[in-house]
Amino acid sequence: MNVRCSFQMAQALGSALYREWAERLFAIECCNNSEPLYFALSPSPEGPWDESSRLHQVLSRGESYSVCVASENRIEGAESYARLRAELSGLPPRCRVMELMAFSPGKPGSLIKGFLVQDDRHHEGTERVLQHLVRESGQTTLCSYTRDGAGRIWQRLRLLTDGQDREISRNCLSLAARPELHPSVLNIKNSVIFFQYEDAYCVLKECVETIPKAKEILQLADQYDRTPRKGLHPVIVIEGLDATGKSTLTEALRDSLQATLLKSPPDCISHLRKTFDAKPPLIRRAFYALGNYITGSIIARESEKSPVIVDRFWHSTAAYAIATEVSGKLENLPPHHHELYQWPQDLIRPDLVLLLTVDAEERVRRLEQRGEMRTREEIELEANSIFRQKVEATYRRMENPACVVVDASASKEVVFKNTLHVIKRHCGIEQT
Repeated sequence: MNVRCSFQMAQALGSALYREWAERLFAIECCNNSEPLYFALSPSPEGPWDESSRLHQVLSRGESYSVCVASENRIEGAESYARLRAELSGLPPRCRVMELMAFSPGKPGSLIKGFLVQDDRHHEGTERVLQHLVRESGQTTLCSYTRDGAGRIWQRLRLLTDGQDREISRNCLSLAARPELHPSVLNIKNSVIFFQYEDAYCVLKECVETIPKAKEILQLADQYDRTPRKGLHPVIVIEGLDATGKSTLTEALRDSLQATLLKSPPDCISHLRKTFDAKPPLIRRAFYALGNYITGSIIARESEKSPVIVDRFWHSTAAYAIATEVSGKLENLPPHHHELYQWPQDLIRPDLVLLLTVDAEERVRRLEQRGEMRTREEIELEANSIFRQKVEATYRRMENPACVVVDASASKEVVFKNTLHVIKRHCGIEQT
């Protein structure tokens, strides 16, 4: 829905934002590693209200507002969300900004993301600023939260359009139980993890007008076989966090096995990484997914001639995407054997995936010795131990093929020897 939408359109529930609004559950992310606060809506109070609950304590602080970013166009929606996040980060220190999610439990694709904003000082200018930011972001609705004489919290859904501020609905909040799956899981498939070439390709195709370099990667992708077949030689992928020894090991394996060494994303698109790393997750992850498919085509060609060693591949793309998207505790990850851990059917499947692991202290020591510039995700790995644990746990849950864990804490000579032993056992090849 754009800013010029009419009140009648909102009443007709023409947008996903309004459809079955009162039937949705909501989740507030108070901080990175805490359990979200879940609540439901009802036109009238249902049972007694627990004023001692964390939800009540959070929403009773100052003035509270929320906006959920919905759009019929997924690219516009992703960019609108990113812009709104950036703008909200510039609010005065008296304002507290938290993630807010509206969703239908168990319904894939139902998640609508947004923000809860609180002003502890009840400043009258905060609402005007939020109304302006909402309109500038291309959204039309703003929710405000009020407390009645009985201590209950009410949510007012308001339509901001044509210079008017109209109330669409008013609902009372009630505590809701934790859903079976973390709400973020509902939207991961085909938004941050892609299981078909065409799905990733179409996202970037939709970006061509606003991101000229999207056309360049599409043209590069068109040069490669979309349905490649692996050759007779084995394909071995080396995965792991930074500073686990991947580069050293992959180079040693290349020389020892007379193999071709590849990496994902491939060199042919590496010059585009800076552009797409700055984009919202939907676009950034589509770029890396397409990079995997390009790498797959190169693997098919090279595996006709020799063994192939690949420095990171699909497992890496998926593990970081899941760990980033699913906030909070380790328990919030999708359960074992979930579809998100399955290898894409149309992507070349390696014969063996090795996951290098070292303990956290040793990995940090190695990073300090390297003194290299660190990526945003690498900085997050160091600062947030829960995030690191989620990445590692996600790696271990991958299936078809699963990761074979290799302890990389020992010397590079011992790690190399142990890895060769694993390769011989799984692939039947030895060093020359």
